Amino acid sequence: MRFGRVIGRTVFSRQDAGYKGGRFLVVSPMGGKELARGIEDESQPVSDIPSVVVYDNLGAGVGDVIGFVEGAEATAPFAHPIPIDAFNAAIFNRVSYQPPATH
Repeated sequence: MRFGRVIGRTVFSRQDAGYKGGRFLVVSPMGGKELARGIEDESQPVSDIPSVVVYDNLGAGVGDVIGFVEGAEATAPFAHPIPIDAFNAAIFNRVSYQPPATH
């Protein structure tokens, strides 16, 4: 699972019926540097890591920090095969992160 901050939404003119009940979010992945600053500060800049489009059926909004999975794990919540690269698995209220000590 990776952490990311929702920075927007995307809208499609047509989509597969299997996506019913969800939407697609644009997410800026968060690395250790972003997590160390804390997730409560929504004004922090997005990371240098390329953004990801994530399917969401939990209701995350812009500014929320989510946990998303990619690859084969992203298709696990669906009863039938579906073309998806990333899936929102969690919306976080708080994250406690302490960077590893440097020597």
